[in-house]
Amino acid sequence: MYYEKRGRRDDRRGRSFGPRRFPPKPVEIGKEYDVEILETSRRGEGIARIEGLVCFIPNTKPGEHVRIRITRISRRFAEAEAVGAAKETTEETTEETTEESASQLESEEAEET
Repeated sequence: MYYEKRGRRDDRRGRSFGPRRFPPKPVEIGKEYDVEILETSRRGEGIARIEGLVCFIPNTKPGEHVRIRITRISRRFAEAEAVGAAKETTEETTEETTEESASQLESEEAEET
């Protein structure tokens, strides 16, 4: 009688059947990654994203480029610790060198005239 009044017991309104599947994580515990801190969490930790996975890093501020080591992985996020400053990539170095050489050429041309 109770089930007749309230509906079927297995009636799952708006829910999918079976366990919820989470995709494989793009990070591994103990590995290091270079990231940019994008924002601050409610607890004051820095937030970075690695291929869409949110990573919380304590003692960091937005705008910092840091190297992190993953300490914990959860279903929806990861926690990490800051190891040091991020290493420069060759692209950044190449762009800086190109800009410096262009400014040097301009200054040399100005001295010649």
